[in-house]
Amino acid sequence: MRILIVEDELLVRQRLLRLCTELAGTRARFDAVADLDSAGDRLQRSVYDGLLLDLNLAGEDGFDLLRSAVAGRYHCVVVSAHRERALQAFEHGVLDFVPKPFTRERLGLALDRLLDVGRYRSGGARYLGIWHAQGTALVELAEVLWIRADGDYSQLRMRNGRSELHDKSLASLTAVLPPDFVRCHRSYLVNLRHVRTLHAGSGSRYWLVLNDGAELPVGRAHVQALRGELALGA
Repeated sequence: MRILIVEDELLVRQRLLRLCTELAGTRARFDAVADLDSAGDRLQRSVYDGLLLDLNLAGEDGFDLLRSAVAGRYHCVVVSAHRERALQAFEHGVLDFVPKPFTRERLGLALDRLLDVGRYRSGGARYLGIWHAQGTALVELAEVLWIRADGDYSQLRMRNGRSELHDKSLASLTAVLPPDFVRCHRSYLVNLRHVRTLHAGSGSRYWLVLNDGAELPVGRAHVQALRGELALGA
C-alpha cells in the first residue's frame, strides 16, 4: 500500500513520516509533501491507496481540500487540530479523524484502519465527493437509491434519475457508507431508506422493489439478512 502525507508544518510532517514508517513496517510505503500543489502533482503521477491530510494548509479552507480528497479512489484520514470539525469530516466520507496533538497509539489505530480498510466501517458519511471536469461536487447519500460496481469504479443512481460515477470501488466505498447501505447482490449496494419490499420471482430469484417502482436483483446469500433488515420475517 502507498500512502501520501499532506502536512505543512515541517516538524509534524517529519514526525508523521517517522511514526507511520515504524508503525506500518513493510505493509506500506509513505511519501510526504507540504502543500496542495505538490499533493495534486503526486496524486496525478502515482497511484496512492491512502491519504493522511491536514485540514489547514497555509490558511486554505480545509473542507475545500476535503471534498477533493474524498472524491479520489484512495481513503482519507484527517490529522487536524480542529477537533470541533471531526463530525463534519466524517460526514464528508473520511475513514478516521486523528486530533492533534496525536499520540503514537492513536495514529497507529488510524493506520490500521487505512491498511485494512475492509475490516472497518466508520459509517459516518453523509456526502460523497464526485470528480467532475468543473471540479468536485457533493452528492447527499440520502438521495442515492443504489450503488453498482462498474469495474474499478462505482455508479450511483439518484432519486432524480441522474447517475454519477465515483472513483472508489464498491468494496472501498462500503468502508465509509452509513448502515442504510447494505449489500443485496455482489454488484449492488442498496439504500434501505428507498426499499418498498422484497419479493420472490420465477426460478427462486429474489428482487427488491424500490419506492419508485424500480427493481434490483438480490443474491441468494443476501436474502436472509435483507429479510431481517426489512423486518419481513422468515
